[in-house]
Amino acid sequence: MSIATKRGDGGQTGLAGGIRVSKSSLRVESYGGIDELNSALGLARALCGDEELKRRTKEIQRDLFRVGSALATPPESRKPQVIISQEMVDALTAQVHELEAIEGLLSDWSLPGEDVESAAFDLARTICRRAERNIVRLAEAGEAVQSSILAYINRLSDLLWLFARKVELNKNAKSSLRELNGKQGPRWSRAW
Repeated sequence: MSIATKRGDGGQTGLAGGIRVSKSSLRVESYGGIDELNSALGLARALCGDEELKRRTKEIQRDLFRVGSALATPPESRKPQVIISQEMVDALTAQVHELEAIEGLLSDWSLPGEDVESAAFDLARTICRRAERNIVRLAEAGEAVQSSILAYINRLSDLLWLFARKVELNKNAKSSLRELNGKQGPRWSRAW
């Protein structure tokens, strides 16, 4: 059996459970964004020298397969819905709090690119935010989306910002936008 089934040559694809839809559908765009994010995280993990961040990233990648499956399974599917649990969201939240407590972690706007490893996590974060916007559009269009998926993706983007800052801290790389611009002012930032 070949990977080239040719079933998508006309611009349609199959959702979980065999439902055919346009490749431009919001549902396909939503789980496609998760696939793109997972690939970006794979690159970040491959570049990362911090073994603990690599392990955490790999766990997230595994979870993202569940998220993608949940998005690819509409309520009318014959396939049972994969549940994205509050515990999955809480696990990310715990990691966010753990990393935020690290002394010296940047709390200012960051200019991505001071280090290739952190830049890979910053790129993954922006892909995560785009995936989040796609999922919001899907929900706003009246499609069923588990609320925990949005919470998971929102929390994940925060965590990825912190992963990038942790890499920079480990390498003593300076990415503070205010410092690089020579500006003073209150230090503030979040993974917008």
